[in-house]
Amino acid sequence: MPEITPMMQQYLDIKAQNPDSILFFRLGDFYEMFNEDAKLVSKELDLTLTTRDRNKPAEERTPMCGVPYHSADSYIARLIAKGYKIAICEQTEDPALARGLVDRDIIRVVTPGTVISSAMLEDSKNNYICAIYMGPAAWGLCLCDISTGEVYASSFPASEEGLGHLQNELGRFHPAEAVLSSGAWNTEGLVAFLKERLDCLCENGGEARFRLDAARPLAEKQFKSGLQNVPVQDEAAVQAAGGLLAYLYETQKTDLSHISALTYYTAGQFMELDLTARQTLELTATMRGKEKRGSLLWVLDKTKTAMGGRLLRGWMERPLLSPVQIARRQRGVADLVEDAITREELSLALREVTDLERLAGRVVYGSAGCRDLAALSAGLGKLPHIRELLSHCPSPLLQELRKGLDDLPELRELLDSGLRDEDERVLPFSVREGDFIRTGYNAQVDQLRDLLTNANGHIIDMEVKTKEQTGIKNMKITSNKVFGYYIEVAKSQTGLVPADWVRKQTTVNAERYISQELKELEHAILSAQDQVTALEYQLFCELKEAVCAQVDRIQKTSAALAQVDVLHSLAAVAAANNYCMPQVDSSDTLTIVEGRHPVVEKMLKGAPFVPNDIHMDGGDDLAAIITGPNMAGKSTYMRQVALITLMAQMGSFVPARSARVGVVDRVFTRIGASDDLASGQSTFMVEMTEVAALLQHATRKSLLILDEIGRGTSTYDGMAIARAVLEYCADKKRLGCKTLFATHYHELTALEGEIPGVKNYNIAAKKRGGDIIFLRKIVRGGADQSYGVEVAKLAGVPDRVVKRAREILEELERQDWRPAGPAPQGVSSPDQVSLMDLGGETVLKKLHMTDVNILSPIEALNLLAELKQDLNT
Repeated sequence: MPEITPMMQQYLDIKAQNPDSILFFRLGDFYEMFNEDAKLVSKELDLTLTTRDRNKPAEERTPMCGVPYHSADSYIARLIAKGYKIAICEQTEDPALARGLVDRDIIRVVTPGTVISSAMLEDSKNNYICAIYMGPAAWGLCLCDISTGEVYASSFPASEEGLGHLQNELGRFHPAEAVLSSGAWNTEGLVAFLKERLDCLCENGGEARFRLDAARPLAEKQFKSGLQNVPVQDEAAVQAAGGLLAYLYETQKTDLSHISALTYYTAGQFMELDLTARQTLELTATMRGKEKRGSLLWVLDKTKTAMGGRLLRGWMERPLLSPVQIARRQRGVADLVEDAITREELSLALREVTDLERLAGRVVYGSAGCRDLAALSAGLGKLPHIRELLSHCPSPLLQELRKGLDDLPELRELLDSGLRDEDERVLPFSVREGDFIRTGYNAQVDQLRDLLTNANGHIIDMEVKTKEQTGIKNMKITSNKVFGYYIEVAKSQTGLVPADWVRKQTTVNAERYISQELKELEHAILSAQDQVTALEYQLFCELKEAVCAQVDRIQKTSAALAQVDVLHSLAAVAAANNYCMPQVDSSDTLTIVEGRHPVVEKMLKGAPFVPNDIHMDGGDDLAAIITGPNMAGKSTYMRQVALITLMAQMGSFVPARSARVGVVDRVFTRIGASDDLASGQSTFMVEMTEVAALLQHATRKSLLILDEIGRGTSTYDGMAIARAVLEYCADKKRLGCKTLFATHYHELTALEGEIPGVKNYNIAAKKRGGDIIFLRKIVRGGADQSYGVEVAKLAGVPDRVVKRAREILEELERQDWRPAGPAPQGVSSPDQVSLMDLGGETVLKKLHMTDVNILSPIEALNLLAELKQDLNT
């Protein structure tokens, strides 16, 4: 067994305490990794794998790789992005003072949910870590962004429905990391949802840290406000909060006092959207490219500050349910829409504001530098002008926010007086370098700097002074590498040398001495750099403590400023795109006049967007069946309605001539179809799972967007399912919620006369010869045909294929094998739709469409087996 050095033994001991993390072990100017960590990091970051044991046999060599400590953040960021945890091990004592091996310890563990460095964070997006607790009566959820100090907590019933609500909240916050209690960890599907749908790092946190007797004291100690809003009976939310705090204490090992305000909320405060709806409506990213461009956020985000960008995303993902709160936001937006001058000046002012929220977080966390303090002061300095601009806005919300813009003049004055002006020189990256304290702030710093810059002047002054005191005219003070500074006296005047001088050397013509005063000056000059650097760091720590003492005020100011920025952004978009202020109330009415899709109209690049109307209510206009050809705009129209509803409830103006929106509690979407190969589910199974979920959780206040239900199976099965779903949604005794139902089953249009509240609409199109022109206009009535072959031609399908498709279509129409009526016959009961046995007809249809002359033997056998299966079903 190879001999283990004391340093390697220290490494192995620390690594054993952190087996699930990559250990960055500080050695001089590098972070080194050894053994399996070195192999892993070398592979992931494409670093050179090396060893110090080149003189040993290959099997005894210790693999290692390293990164420079001053540029470690970029390497850590890449590893974090790949889902790894990094334990940072630093020297905890000065190597110059250490006897033997330098003490080392873990100073923090960097994980995807606890990133604090600006280089690893997206400015306009929160980075949440969450804790999930499964209790006997409820699920507890707590989420925290440690870079901003925001903390949210809630709970949900311990049931299948409660688990669905929990997953919707997780989809809304999209945490980067989750710590789960053992019960939550073992809940079927939850960890898979977090990992596969949210790309979230998951950790089994056990049960001990979630126990109420351990969790509640931690929460009471940490949170200065908000905990009193948690109902006494809601123990699950407190246990989740305590479990999260315990994990943060274990991994961060630093001050977390900026995490001081808990926001407790309940399910009834915001519109609920599941992950499917968020993705299909493309709220924050497109479905295909996962890019911001092409999403609703891309259209609405004209924010000028990082804080505003994060809050806008939050407003979009948490639309309000209270018409009063919505109207309050609307009036703030309206003020800025109407006052173009104030809006433009506000835009310029906001652009100069730094990220106060995250700057304060880094200061408290201990990772801030002098540049961060200077940026904080600069950002606060812009607030008086913003307050002045808002004084012209009459809305109650803007006036309330104006009063909340505290520019902390005393703190700004302290920081500005203490930190050197960057106009002179750029402030250093590291506070350990010194040279950032302003001249005149501290007399001792000024004195030490004077020693550094005027060392020769001080020596000359001492020389003149010494000549006067001693009467020695032929003397000088100089230096060399052997003795340092010394006094050289001509031999003719050595009799005048004071008794306390110490002779160091004799030369041919002179004697060399050292005096106590010269030794002190020499020491001061030689140690001035170290002294001034240490003193500047001490002064920096004092400035940092002054900021920490005001972190609550900074956070409140940041929150107010973020709201101002979001209202400004919504106003800028509304003014630029001719949006209107919708009327939002508690009715069942949804009326939009000349509505437009907010994203599509921006992507058309100058081409006109055809606006469309909609009217829905809880009576005669409850459900709309929308028919028409593919590519005509059915999906765009339905998404447009959903997005306008969502925008109205977040307080935004909407792309329409006028709109009235009755508050919707949830928006469900079933748009598009795709296989879930990871879980082995087919297109049709995925579709039916989503339909089942929305039918179970929708209420009469919900809005349903259903596109092509039933197309993943056979024609008759699909039509039967589509009709049954539509009947259920439109039946006021069952669900009775507003439903937009796009379909190619034209037979369903007969439901308008059969089911109250169902109306037919279609996308107008004109056919000219073999071509089709989409008019993009929604009109009453059902479509007369689907124009599928014409759409195939538009899509670029080869002419030979299109021609053959027309021939087959004509043959099928002559045989009339399609369903003859709008609804299947033989309905056995009002609650059940059944179809006649169509196995034989299906076999005949397939035989008609098969050219047996081109079948291979194996294809013929497969076809025979398929036909036999059709006859048996």
